Amino acid sequence: MNVWRAVVALSFLLLGGCLVTFKDPIPANEPAPMPLLGDWTRKDEWGERQYLEISRAGSNLYKARSFEGGKDNLEGMQEFGFTVAHHGRRWYLSAGVPKRLGNHFAIAGFELTTDNELVVYNLDIERIEQEMQNGKFRGQMVDTPEGDGVLITSPLDVVFAWLDDPANSDVFVEVARYQRSVEE
Repeated sequence: MNVWRAVVALSFLLLGGCLVTFKDPIPANEPAPMPLLGDWTRKDEWGERQYLEISRAGSNLYKARSFEGGKDNLEGMQEFGFTVAHHGRRWYLSAGVPKRLGNHFAIAGFELTTDNELVVYNLDIERIEQEMQNGKFRGQMVDTPEGDGVLITSPLDVVFAWLDDPANSDVFVEVARYQRSVEE
């Protein structure tokens, strides 16, 4: 759970052990919005401060480093790379998940608000599973040490067309809300 809690603490993602993964990552074809880069902070569900640093790691590749309890806590630091895409009115990010969770890719939504917040959204696994059973997506149920998950094997253009439809906005569940970090 710690890998995605890094983006989705971008904290982004293994909530309740349930995970939606995809066979393919978001291609590194698009730059992230500049306001995404920098330092972010939030208090988690237990009142502990979390720090998130987002920086460029290459051409349209980005790196997130998450610290729990403070930036001096290098032992608790987690780092991962990700790519982004903008479809319709939404931004998405894609990060690899560890081998023990299937070695595929997780996708989350995010937005940068006018209040200088970074809001990260996970995909509702039950809704995605229902759409898979209804034939909208190809995929399979997967069992991981963290709990049940879903692996979607449909092409990303099919997935994004469905996600971008405003009628499906309820598939997004807010999992983290960060504020721009202010130097003290």
